[in-house]
Amino acid sequence: MLITSQISLMRSVGIFGFAALLAVGSASAQSAFAHKDSTSAAVAATPAETYSSSAAANEEALPSAPAPAPSAAGGQGGYQSHSFWSHITGEVGGGFNGPTSSSSSYITWGGQFGLGAGYRFNPYFSTLVDYQLIIDKLPGKLIAETGANGGYAHMWSFTLNPVLDLFPKSTNDVYVTGGGGFYRKVTNFTNPTLGYYCDYFYCYPGYTNQVVGHFSSNQGGWSIGGGYQYHMGGMYGDGRMKLFAEVRYLDVMTPASAISPNGLGVAAVGAGTKLIPVTFGLRW
Repeated sequence: MLITSQISLMRSVGIFGFAALLAVGSASAQSAFAHKDSTSAAVAATPAETYSSSAAANEEALPSAPAPAPSAAGGQGGYQSHSFWSHITGEVGGGFNGPTSSSSSYITWGGQFGLGAGYRFNPYFSTLVDYQLIIDKLPGKLIAETGANGGYAHMWSFTLNPVLDLFPKSTNDVYVTGGGGFYRKVTNFTNPTLGYYCDYFYCYPGYTNQVVGHFSSNQGGWSIGGGYQYHMGGMYGDGRMKLFAEVRYLDVMTPASAISPNGLGVAAVGAGTKLIPVTFGLRW
């Protein structure tokens, strides 16, 4: 009887435990299904919504793009650049020159050559240091007074010359210039002198003009004038080369003197050497 009661009790406990296990399993399954549904809902979000959200997050995270810096070079020839070397300017040229009426009695026509370098402060204004060599003939009357057969004068100078461009961004430009500095003038008188000339085969006699007397002076001088220049375009329209033609009035303040150069006859030379140089050349 006791054994029968124990068996009945064990059977009741087993049934009860099996029911409890079924309840726990059902609850776990419902929880898993709920988690799966929420994950699926998140994945099912539209691509457009996902992109918008990502783009907004990226825009907040990234800094704003910097504004483009202005170009350093600009204008004709690019000399507005902040680079020192882009402001360097220069010129080379040559031409002819003639005397004014007040200088025609002791100097005549001749040629000249010059070159210079300087700094361009802005498109309109620059300053150059110029070297110039001028060679002129002497009038026959002055040569005759000394008893020589020929003669010439040459002057060399170093001057400071500001230049003002009136239309620097135009292909056809006009400018004004002037300046002053140091001038040295040397006047030479010549006579034909017998000499010998030699080549690869033999030597032979001949006459050539030799300097037989001279006088010189050191003084200041100044000039003023203007010119026209043509801007050359360059490959990309940014060329700095310019062809120019220029006319100046030049006053070299030489002293008046009555001289006898190296034993020659006395020659009277008036004060001042006034010329009109005409120059053609290249500037950059």
